[in-house]
Amino acid sequence: MPQHTALEADIIRALRQVYDPEIAVNIYDLGLIYELRTDDDNKAFIKMTLTAPNCPIADDVLQQVREAVADVPKVTGVEVELVWEPQWTTKMMSEEALLELGLL
Repeated sequence: MPQHTALEADIIRALRQVYDPEIAVNIYDLGLIYELRTDDDNKAFIKMTLTAPNCPIADDVLQQVREAVADVPKVTGVEVELVWEPQWTTKMMSEEALLELGLL
């Protein structure tokens, strides 16, 4: 696991409040967050994917991510990039998510 700053840990907690509406597991434990970093000005940069490219509510999920991270104290801005490579698979899920879905 990568080491995270205190601010990044707070952002991860916020991301765990955003749920995939089709799977009912938070997007962080689903493995949808591919990259999270902050700069010296406390702006957050997130690279993420979705479980399917044709997700009908992709814009809603991205907006929820932006809002959740923007609400974290000390975050000065949020940039979210939606990517499709590498393609998401269930192997990217955390053990907690696998347990929650009965896959372990």
